Amino acid sequence: MLEQQRMLMDNMNVQPECRGCDHDPSRGLRPAVMGAHEDGIGRRTFLIQSGILTAIAALSACGGLGGGEITAPNVNSTINISDYPALANIGGVAIFTLGSAPLAVVRTAASTFLALSRVCPHQGGTVQRSGNDFVCPVHGATYDLTGQWIGGQRASSLHRYTTTYDASAGTLAIS
Repeated sequence: MLEQQRMLMDNMNVQPECRGCDHDPSRGLRPAVMGAHEDGIGRRTFLIQSGILTAIAALSACGGLGGGEITAPNVNSTINISDYPALANIGGVAIFTLGSAPLAVVRTAASTFLALSRVCPHQGGTVQRSGNDFVCPVHGATYDLTGQWIGGQRASSLHRYTTTYDASAGTLAIS
């Protein structure tokens, strides 16, 4: 019976009526995909939802929806300043690892030192020295020798450890 109705409509050049569609049958306009509005979602809804999902995926890839900053490793150790010749002069920088913690120690004055974690707080990459700066090879953030962010992709400053210098023993406690 349904087939007979279709044949009759075809012979009479009558278009089937669309329920819930805004096209104008008198002008011969039809939806691009017949039945799309009845069986699924419309083009506009599909494009909006696709755009939202793409934005979420892009933010996740950038770390924008991540769990926050990377925590610097714990350190509780003492080093002999004489083991690091770069620390003999003010402005000297020693790059080394204590346990699993990549560090940079900067001599800022005759008896003052600054110990920095070289773990980037944004994505956990190990920052590398580049001239008078540190640069994250993962995303390009740049830090000065005090650990302050100064350029590249925005990130918080490098973690600073507490230091205690014993001049008579020539040691530096880092915690």
